Amino acid sequence: MVKDSRIGESLWQEWTGEGYEPTRPDCLVFFTETHVDLEHEVVRRALASALQRDGSVSSLGQAFAALESAAVTHGHAGEIEDSRDFTLCDEQGETREGECVNDVLEITWVEI
Repeated sequence: MVKDSRIGESLWQEWTGEGYEPTRPDCLVFFTETHVDLEHEVVRRALASALQRDGSVSSLGQAFAALESAAVTHGHAGEIEDSRDFTLCDEQGETREGECVNDVLEITWVEI
């Protein structure tokens, strides 16, 4: 069996977490677990591929076009005990509700 080893293949996921509020109405929000520059070719290709794979667009061309007007936000998030989704927090791990996450991760959100 040949393993798919494209660089950045699993870099992006659709945001299902808590606390991050998009600046645009009715947008898709994707995230990755580090601060990245959306201008970097591998990063853009990985996000375009994720958009096509999840059915948000029908072609890579449409995905790259959608990225031209994307809004990028850098911040932090982590998992609160007994939760499988990430929650927005500050650099010290505190959420808006005053809870603390287990491990603080750098996050990049992209609104499309």
